[in-house]
Amino acid sequence: MEITFLGTSSGVPTRSRNVSSVALRLPQRAEVWLFDCGEGTQHQILRSEIKTSQIKRIFVTHMHGDHTFGLMGLIASCGLAGNAQETHIYGPPGLSEFLQACAKHSYINFGSRLHLHTVQPGVVYEDQEFTVSCNLLKHRVPAYGYRITEKDRPGRFDIDKAKALGIPPGPIYGELKKGKTITLPDGRIIRGTELCGEVEIGRKVVYCTDTVFCDAAVELAQDADVLIHEATFAHQDADMAFERLHSTSTMAAQVALLAGVKQLIMTHFSPRYTPGNPITLDNLKEEARAIFPQTKLAYDFYNYEVPRRKEAKEKVASSVLGK
Repeated sequence: MEITFLGTSSGVPTRSRNVSSVALRLPQRAEVWLFDCGEGTQHQILRSEIKTSQIKRIFVTHMHGDHTFGLMGLIASCGLAGNAQETHIYGPPGLSEFLQACAKHSYINFGSRLHLHTVQPGVVYEDQEFTVSCNLLKHRVPAYGYRITEKDRPGRFDIDKAKALGIPPGPIYGELKKGKTITLPDGRIIRGTELCGEVEIGRKVVYCTDTVFCDAAVELAQDADVLIHEATFAHQDADMAFERLHSTSTMAAQVALLAGVKQLIMTHFSPRYTPGNPITLDNLKEEARAIFPQTKLAYDFYNYEVPRRKEAKEKVASSVLGK
């Protein structure tokens, strides 16, 4: 799992930062999942190593233009490029009507390759490897945060150990690889977990923007490996943050601290903090790190690989529990 930031500015683009879009790259399945798609996102993709042909799912947080105005351009370009892969787009109420209206007046036919889904709090997508859920945050319009959870996987199956125990090859191996407990014809009980290496703990990535500090964000981010959280304003501009229902650097850090995340990456920065101004993004980083030291600042085209976690398994004296 690798995160690529395609746009890290809030509201409007700057010379060095485009508006919101984050790509989650899943190399093991040659897929890219996009989170938000502000104006110019397709240009950012062309300047990155991301392939549009691999974009399988797009998750939209809310309907503000700096998070949605790039959708139709990307959809149209993929169609003109002959991208036959099905694409699923998830978002709040109104997203489907918005895209359908754009398609109608620009004479674009989505055909059967585009699937639109309206989300509500809870699970919005699940397969054998991942679960994606969302929660309603606190903004001026309905805005959702997303949590991507990779499912735990059993460790490497020890075939030699299985053979030494006299377990016959076949479908039984498949069951043991899944960590299941089986009973052999001779009455022996075999725990699959004891024939596998350390469990590979699924990684968790959370994306929260736009929102002021809220309990829903803390709940969504619990024990995440990476929390991507907006930090539109500096702490001294907290009044403006509350007025506009955006977060300060210290609010983002408080969410990370309360949720027990491993890494906080802040994004969605106001253009008012560009170099040369009294307050810069370095100040926002210092404010956040005073509360949560494991804080990074995102920038356009920043890549972050989400590390794996392993869980030490309980050691058992023998695989044979009885006859």
